[in-house]
Parts: sequence; structure tokens; C-alpha cells
Amino acid sequence: MAQLATRGKISAAGQPKKSRIVLLLLLPGMIYLGLFFITPFVSLITTSLQAPIPGGGIGQYQAGFEIGNYAFVTGEYLEQIVRSFIYATVATLLALAFSYPIAYFIAVKARNYPILQGLMLTLVIAPFFISFLLRTFAWKEIFGQDSWISTLLRDTSFMAQDEFLLGTPMVVIFGLTYNFIPFMTLPLYTNLERLDTALLEAGSDLYAKPANTFWKVTFPLSIPGITSGTLLTFIPIAGDYVTASRSFLGSPNTAMLGNVIESNFLRIQDYPSASALSVMLMAAIVVLVAVYIRRTGTEDLL
Repeated sequence: MAQLATRGKISAAGQPKKSRIVLLLLLPGMIYLGLFFITPFVSLITTSLQAPIPGGGIGQYQAGFEIGNYAFVTGEYLEQIVRSFIYATVATLLALAFSYPIAYFIAVKARNYPILQGLMLTLVIAPFFISFLLRTFAWKEIFGQDSWISTLLRDTSFMAQDEFLLGTPMVVIFGLTYNFIPFMTLPLYTNLERLDTALLEAGSDLYAKPANTFWKVTFPLSIPGITSGTLLTFIPIAGDYVTASRSFLGSPNTAMLGNVIESNFLRIQDYPSASALSVMLMAAIVVLVAVYIRRTGTEDLL
């Protein structure tokens, strides 16, 4: 009994010391989050509620509680809001359709060929070594009015002489899909690389067709990878403003929410509207991600 009491005293005396050590270890991370996440987020919300200064010039606003800013931007930019989520959904689904076979081949079929596997992984990662802007601008040249693709389409009557590829939804969605394919492929590869091929052999031994084995075994086991890949792809696409910009692959008719936010912040200097759109975009993405993860049964990703 005396020994137990002594141990209890030692444990009680050491507990505050351990708590202080844990707090000190967490302190740098907490300071970082406070400075670079919480503070900008609070500033964004307060800016979204600002009101114009009576008689003030462009870009002059004062602190206020203008909830109407959210109603204004919803009505004013509803088309761009809807277009952003449609483009993001279509591009994400296309990226998944292209990435899944690539990831499956690298992770499963090329598993016994390390050189081939390494080469294909390098090809997937290679776009990251080139600037995002340069890659997008390269596609602008490829789809330009005098490019060989446009010339071929005109010569074969697939496109009228006065039509353009640039500035169309098809080209913008293509650019979004291309730019974010690696974000889809790598999580899928990581997930499929852990797939036990003995399960596939068992399906074959039980006379299951390859398609049945895929849908009953491979696909369910790859759902965590699909979920991670779609989140890493959908979220940045929804806020993208480079690809759909008039300076690259887009036009005023393909402007997305990111383009509106960029224009309001840097050109029009309507900071409350830009901030309100940013807050709405973040809130919508958080809700969609939570619902999506819950529906796919991958709550551990939250």
C-alpha cells in the first residue's frame, strides 16, 4: 500500500511537467495556425461584412455588419458560382476516368517491373517540374486560332471558319482536367499499391470474370484512394482562376468563381464582395466534402 501511494504521488507530481512539455511542443504549431490560418480567416469574414464609406472613393470601406453583401454576390454572380461547381465536377470525373487505369497499371500490373513502375511514376510527377502557368499557356498556343489543331478542324469541317477553340467550355474543362490529373493519380496509386493481388487470384480461382473481380474486389478496396483523389482534385479546381482566365484558355463566357474573386480584389477593388464570395466558396466546399466523405464511408479522412 505504501508503494502504491508513493507511485501515485510521483505520477501526480510528474503529470503537470508532462503537460507543460506537451504544451511547449504544440505551441509552434498553434502559433503558426493562429497567424496564417485563423487570423486571415477572421480578417476575411470581417472584410466581407464591410460597408462603403459615404462619399468615399473606389476601394474605401469601413467596418460594419452588412449581411446583405452575401445576398448581393449570390444574385450578381450566381451564374459563375454554378459554372464553377459544374466545371469542377466534370473535370474531376474526367480526371478520375483517366487516372484510374494509369494508377492501376502502375500499382498492380507493373508491380513486378520496378524500372517500368519507376519510369511511369516519373512521367506522372514530371508536370510538377514545370510551372503551372507555363503548362497552361502552352495549351493556349496549341488551341490557338492558327494552331495545327484549329486548322485541321476547319479543313475537315468539324469547325466553322469563324469559330475558335479558345474560350469554349470544352477547352477550359480540358485544361482543368489536364492540370490536376497528377493530384488524382498519386492518391489512387498509393491506395492500389497496397492491394493484395492474392485477392484477385482468388477471384479468378473461383471462376469470376475479370469485370466481376474488379467491381466486387478492386473497386471497393480503392474507394479511400478515389475519395482522397477526388477531394485533392475538386477543391483546387473549384477555386481555380488561371485556366478559365481570358489570358489563358477562357473567356468572359467561361469565367469561374475564382476569376470573379480575383477581379473584385485586384481590379474593381470591391473587397467585401470578393471576401463574401471567398467565404461562400469555402463554406460550400466544407459542406460538400463532409457529405461526400460520409456517403463514401471514409470518415477517417476528416
